[in-house]
Amino acid sequence: MVVSWGLVLRVALVQAAWSAGVGQVRYSVPEEAKAGTVVGRLAQDLGLEAGDAEWRRLRLVSQGRGSSVEVSGASGALVVSSRLDREELCGKSAPCALRLEVLVERPLRVFHVELEVTDINDNAPIFPAARKNLSVSENSPPGSRFPLEGASDADVGANAQLSYTLSPSEYFGLEVKSKDENKISILLVLKISVDRETVPVHRLVLTASDGGRPSLSGTMELVISVLDANDNGPQFNQSVYKVQLPENAAAGTVFLQVTATDNDEGINRELYYSFSDTISAKVKDLFIIDRNSGEIRTAGELDFEDVQSYDLEIDSTDKGTPPLSGHCSVVLEVLDVNDNAPEVWVTSLSVPVSEDAPPGTVVALLSVSDRDSGANGRVRCAVWPSSPFGLVSRFAGSYSLVLREALDRERVWEYEVEVRAEDGGSPPLRATRGVRVPVSDVNDNAPSFLQAVYTVLARENNAAGAELARVWARDPDEAGNGRVSYSLWEGGVGGASPSVGRRAASSYVSVDAESGRVWAVQPLDYEEVQVLQFEVRAVDAGDPPLCGNATVQVFVVDENDNAPALLPSSVGGGWGGSSVEASSGSLWAWASWGAPAGQVVAKIRAVDADSGYNAWLRYEVWEPRGKGPFRVGLYSGEVTTARALEEADGPRQRLVIVVRDHGEPSRSATATLSVSLVEGGESSSSSSGSSSSSSSGVRPSWGAEVGAASASGASATNVWLVVAICAVSSLFLLALVLYGASRWAPRAAVLSGPGPATLVCASEVGSWSYSQRQSRSLCVAEGAGKSDLMVFSPNFPPPPGPAAKETQPEPPALLDTESLIMLIENVPENRFSFPEKVFDFDEQTGDCTGTA
Repeated sequence: MVVSWGLVLRVALVQAAWSAGVGQVRYSVPEEAKAGTVVGRLAQDLGLEAGDAEWRRLRLVSQGRGSSVEVSGASGALVVSSRLDREELCGKSAPCALRLEVLVERPLRVFHVELEVTDINDNAPIFPAARKNLSVSENSPPGSRFPLEGASDADVGANAQLSYTLSPSEYFGLEVKSKDENKISILLVLKISVDRETVPVHRLVLTASDGGRPSLSGTMELVISVLDANDNGPQFNQSVYKVQLPENAAAGTVFLQVTATDNDEGINRELYYSFSDTISAKVKDLFIIDRNSGEIRTAGELDFEDVQSYDLEIDSTDKGTPPLSGHCSVVLEVLDVNDNAPEVWVTSLSVPVSEDAPPGTVVALLSVSDRDSGANGRVRCAVWPSSPFGLVSRFAGSYSLVLREALDRERVWEYEVEVRAEDGGSPPLRATRGVRVPVSDVNDNAPSFLQAVYTVLARENNAAGAELARVWARDPDEAGNGRVSYSLWEGGVGGASPSVGRRAASSYVSVDAESGRVWAVQPLDYEEVQVLQFEVRAVDAGDPPLCGNATVQVFVVDENDNAPALLPSSVGGGWGGSSVEASSGSLWAWASWGAPAGQVVAKIRAVDADSGYNAWLRYEVWEPRGKGPFRVGLYSGEVTTARALEEADGPRQRLVIVVRDHGEPSRSATATLSVSLVEGGESSSSSSGSSSSSSSGVRPSWGAEVGAASASGASATNVWLVVAICAVSSLFLLALVLYGASRWAPRAAVLSGPGPATLVCASEVGSWSYSQRQSRSLCVAEGAGKSDLMVFSPNFPPPPGPAAKETQPEPPALLDTESLIMLIENVPENRFSFPEKVFDFDEQTGDCTGTA
């Protein structure tokens, strides 16, 4: 039948208003609409601006039956893409509503669209067969009714409301009545008795017409044969049987037994049961009826999700001639059981997720469904682990996987998220869906060094290009964000000589940008610089870059590369004195005959530019060897009489004194001292002349002692002897007073940094060490004071000799911030001054004693 498509293709917009609560748009479209038919202005109804649909990637999430429509990319309209057949999509279900999911990806949002496919009258009523054969006994009384099978119409609503008409007949009429609201009963009614001899066969046409406009119809031919005898048919005790059976009933389960009776006798009373011919072959495969007993059992598996109820037509036929039949209906309701687990689909996934993504970021869209009904079909969803993700329900069956907490890629770089669905059945059924969520890196970690301060020992005179230390910074970020480069940040140079001035650290060291190795640019000279302190900066390659700093302290270890140098010597008083020519190293002094043992004749003064052991000097008489009249202090350099001088010693003594340091190997300088032996008076006048001519070298603290009287005068008279003894006693007392005054005289201030200080003083083979956290300077009142700084580890051996310089040194070990510092001072008078303590040194024993 031709349909007016101009009227059918009108799109009925049921509801296009956007609801903020549910986010749902409803449209309707007639079935059989042509491809390209506009269903609705989807983009406009969703609140999108004109032209935004394609840019914001408005698309339809395909879900099987919704593939017959699509979203136009340019206009954002919902259009028909292929043939829509309501009967194919929904069968007899009414209304036929398709649930569609529409996705907007920029930003990510999901909407629910319901599309109703309306029915058109495109299906005519169809009878199960084109011809129906009936038998009517000639003795059937008027009013007898014979059930007929009705027609079926695939349409719904008014288009499926059928009316029946029978071709005109004086013997038969048609009676139509409703069995229930969805089923009608069609009966052929005998108006008057039939006579086989008059009309043996009646041919009638049954017409079924639907309620569509225009109406469609179908026909079935009724061939009615008139039979003799057996004029009572079987009768069931119920016309309709209603039974309930769970869908998980095992095959072979008996669920009903029907019973019919026949008032005839003999063979006409014998009955057998069968399914009516109106039942489809598919239904007959699911059920079995016992031909003799009327028991009905299952032959296959039932599925509530496919068919919720079955209408079985049962016939009871006797064995008469002709046979008569009775009819009844069995309505079997299938009960749902929880035999379908939930299903979870990931409809959209936005990965990887940046570790700085804010909470609430949508990671994935999920769709959940369960084919069961009622409580068995109600699904609860949860996500595991519960942190840092969560589920948000948008509407029924749709969830969003969102970020609940901040991410940290350095702690967890990838998540395996499991979405768990559970229905409300008993026992409940569960389903899971895994979602892999990688985390992308951002530059949120600055490089960090293992140590804030690196302390390094480096020997002076090291080769240029020698490796001093290696620093390393860790950056837990990945790729460029974690790639670290190193650079030297200019810092100060500590302990530099005043003549050198302050130089940049880059003139001494350089840092490899990739490895963090610290190299020496030039050989280090302890006499020029004792401490190098600079910062190394580590910068990653992120955007923006982050950086970290570490301080490197390079303590230069002294090598014995300077020989002792002689200084002008002071003159002794009383019996002796001295003078020196610094340029030639020749010294001269005088002493009086009769000078007692221990009398200071001269003082050899020398200084070494090195530090520590390398600057610790010792004095030895090289010539004359053996026991001479003079000796020199091992560490003081004072030349004293070893015994009383006699005329037999001659008028002049020549001494060769060697000054050595304690380095390995040691370096030395030689001083030649000429000592003239004179009478007491000459000694005094010479001493006075020398004192006046070289007053800058006179040491008042070294008091003069009473000179001895001439040997001949002392032996001549006792008077001179008494005078001499008194004079010696007086001078001795005077010397004691002067010594005490010099001992307790105020000294120059000692400059030092904060922190306690301790001094350990040992013998020649030992060491003097000054332990503190910061370097200290020492000032003395007299003489050329010198601060010597030496840094070494507690287990670090003394600096090696020249042999160690011939090879490339190994990179020195890094020390902790508490290093040991040796401070050695070459101070006259065998005395060392430290804060709050004064120490005296015994040159004979090498011991050190102190007083507070």
